[in-house]
Amino acid sequence: MSENKFSEIRDFDSTSLGMFLYSWRKHLIIISLSAAILAAVFSSSWFITPLFKSTVVLFPVSSNSVSRALLTDQPTAKTDILEFGEDEQTEQMLQILSSSKIRDKVVEKFDLLKHYRINPKSKYKNTELNRRYESNITFRRTEFMAVKITVLDRDPQMAADIANAISELLDSTKNAMQSERAMRGFRIVEREYLKLVNEISVMEDSLRKIRLLGVYDYESQSEMINQQLAVEIARGNTSGIRSLEERLSVLAKYGGSYVSLRDMLEHEKKQLSYLKARYEEARVDATENLPQKFIVESAYKAEKKSYPVRWIIVMVSTISAFLISVLVIISLEKLGQLNLLKKNARSI
Repeated sequence: MSENKFSEIRDFDSTSLGMFLYSWRKHLIIISLSAAILAAVFSSSWFITPLFKSTVVLFPVSSNSVSRALLTDQPTAKTDILEFGEDEQTEQMLQILSSSKIRDKVVEKFDLLKHYRINPKSKYKNTELNRRYESNITFRRTEFMAVKITVLDRDPQMAADIANAISELLDSTKNAMQSERAMRGFRIVEREYLKLVNEISVMEDSLRKIRLLGVYDYESQSEMINQQLAVEIARGNTSGIRSLEERLSVLAKYGGSYVSLRDMLEHEKKQLSYLKARYEEARVDATENLPQKFIVESAYKAEKKSYPVRWIIVMVSTISAFLISVLVIISLEKLGQLNLLKKNARSI
């Protein structure tokens, strides 16, 4: 008797599932339909706020320096302003988009504390605000090294506006970060440039004063006066000799200073030419900006909601209810069979 009962249980497990489902078909259908109806009701807008999705797709630029892209005369250092950025620039863009600087500006511009219906007097209002922000606004890298900004919101126009605003804030935020450093660099180069301009001006004034004394070109003047002195000595022209000796005395007194100033001035003017190029590059970097991204796709107002996807919720709920019901019924039947088996064993 007991062996027959165990055989029945084994037969049930291996071959009778179809018959079992058929015998309980009414119960399973009722449970599944009830689960589907409940899932449809509880996934409606009465219970779950529908969210609309808007996206912006961006590519980073390869160059961050205006002067390096447009003004530099070094071919190896020059970059193409039309070239898309690579892995490094994409990671930098993601980091800036996720920064508190952009988040705080978005929160302030769209008054998200009020829009998300967060109690301003709550002790944890900022924690809740950040949680809602991070769950509704996400940034990720695509397989083509672009950056995708995704915004979910109950207001479709608000979702599009926030996504486009973040795209615009990327430029201003990154430019502000770079401009602060570029301005300091410009001040340093400007100080050195103006200092060199002043030094050259002083040297030119000194050289001008020496020229007023009659020293124009030390080497050629010295050679010419010595030749003329030899002629005058041969002629025995005392006044001419005295005049030439006075000119040689002036050359001897100021000639060394003239040569030093002239050579130094030539060197410093070469330095000034190089420094002026760096000065102009630094000035452009500090005062001019280029867009920091290429916009592939701007956000627009969504026509239908993206969350929740009701058919998935209904399908998953229905299948889950069906499977759970089958497992529960099988467990109950097995438990009943085992209890009956034990009762029969005791009666024997």
